[in-house]
Amino acid sequence: MSPETPALDLQDERLVAPQTLGDAVRAAFRRVRDGDLGMLPVFGGIVVIWTVFQLLNRTFLSSTNLVNLSFDIVPVGFLALGIVCVLLVGQIDLSVGSVSGVAAAVTALVMVRYEQPIWLAILAAVATGCLIGFVYAQGFNRFAVPSFVMTLAGLLAFLGVQLWLLRGQNAVNLPYDSDLVQFAQLWFVPEWMSYLFAIIAAAGFLGTSLAGARTRKAAGLSAPSPRLLVFRAALVLAALGFTVFYLNKTRGVAWMFVLFVVVVLVMHYVLSRTKFGRSIYAVGGNPEAARRAGINVKSVYAWTFVMCSTLAAVGGVLAAARLAAATQSTGTGDVNLNAIAAAVIGGTSLFGGRGSAFSALLGILVIQSISSGLTLLNLDSSYRFMITGAVLVLAVALDSFARRSRQAHGRG
Repeated sequence: MSPETPALDLQDERLVAPQTLGDAVRAAFRRVRDGDLGMLPVFGGIVVIWTVFQLLNRTFLSSTNLVNLSFDIVPVGFLALGIVCVLLVGQIDLSVGSVSGVAAAVTALVMVRYEQPIWLAILAAVATGCLIGFVYAQGFNRFAVPSFVMTLAGLLAFLGVQLWLLRGQNAVNLPYDSDLVQFAQLWFVPEWMSYLFAIIAAAGFLGTSLAGARTRKAAGLSAPSPRLLVFRAALVLAALGFTVFYLNKTRGVAWMFVLFVVVVLVMHYVLSRTKFGRSIYAVGGNPEAARRAGINVKSVYAWTFVMCSTLAAVGGVLAAARLAAATQSTGTGDVNLNAIAAAVIGGTSLFGGRGSAFSALLGILVIQSISSGLTLLNLDSSYRFMITGAVLVLAVALDSFARRSRQAHGRG
């Protein structure tokens, strides 16, 4: 594009990339006004929840409690990440809890009853999740069974499989000195390495931002200024650096939490930077339009079901490792509802086509923060259920309102 030729998107202010910090702030206010709220509601919710619980109990925001919180969010967080995948294509999976329970039972049986290596136990559990997702995909694509009905049946069926695998035992204990249990309970990143991870993450954020700006320029569109991108990366580095510093005041950053964050980042890259990710959003937005555009809609549905069940299996493995046992209650109770609620509260739309991998991370952080705060206040789970339910209804209502506002302002 020659210097005299204006960028193709300058005729519509909604598409113009901000050039300065002031432009970025004004663009953010404009998006909020038009109903494109992004992650703002969930960030606001986290601030409110943390502030309230800190005022009620001074230990809530202590480094020790936040380290415990970083452990607790991971197993259900993997389930929520899988739910994000299926919600993006406008479907649902009600069986992630049961799938995680089966995976936990498989892990324990292979490790303890059959005395096989840890890697083989994990591989067997993950393969089980892949197989379940494949079965769901066939039922949905070949026999047109609605995902709600199919996964509801899976919830019941795989709960039975879990009980059958455990053969009436209440629990199968994992060796406490095994690497899997140690990873989920006692392994922490060395302090110097945690700071290095923060620097690498900020550098990666800057690199992808600059690459995106170059892509926009090559397409004849306006692009953010390098100075603004560097400023954003500096803010990311400052936030990550402070988080690492604060967690290192006690035990530090858990390797299990690092694993979850890495998977979230990889999933974010897949969804936002790859052809497959764009296909997921297209199918969730309008399946028929996606089909007419040449997207293999059935293949996209199949892969999202497989990814969801596989991530649920990983969550089940980590849940068993965290507890050092696979029990009959693993994956039962409110696990399903928490995973679905986390995805929705984090900003993934129930209508399909909107959301991100970070929805799982932020949503489960909200739910586990509520649970942790009520535990510190010695309040029973009844309050947690009521508060989580109220937050979920508020999130869905806000999403519905924002969706209507976006349509009214031409943002889709």
